[in-house]
Amino acid sequence: MPTMLELSQTNRDWSDVDVQELLGKVAEHLSVRRAFGTAYEKGGSLVIPVALVAGGGGGGEGTSGSPTTDSIADGGFEGEDNGTDAEAPSGSGGGFGGLVMPVGVYVVKDEQVRWVPAVNANLVIVVAFMTVRMIARARRQARRHAS
Repeated sequence: MPTMLELSQTNRDWSDVDVQELLGKVAEHLSVRRAFGTAYEKGGSLVIPVALVAGGGGGGEGTSGSPTTDSIADGGFEGEDNGTDAEAPSGSGGGFGGLVMPVGVYVVKDEQVRWVPAVNANLVIVVAFMTVRMIARARRQARRHAS
């Protein structure tokens, strides 16, 4: 098994990456099906899931090549011996993150549409706690200023 150092020093040619396939996988992972699944029928009602879907990504790039004449005059690159075949290190990188959070479902029955929210108990508890904390802090500050 390769060590982390060996893996970090591996130069991979990313020119063969199919961008369309990559974006297709991203779209698959950021879909409502990840939170609820596809729309379905139950007891004569059509259930349509709704979710908050958000994502973002980034990329990087590096350069390589011989040092400029200015960097040679300054002693070359930092931490590098000043041999004749010195090249700048190169690199690239990228990242992606996403969030799929269930919001609720629409239930369609007999031409009537009803919204049924998905309640996230953890979120409700955290928001309630933060609200109580802010109220207590505001009261404490009001008492200090009144004195």
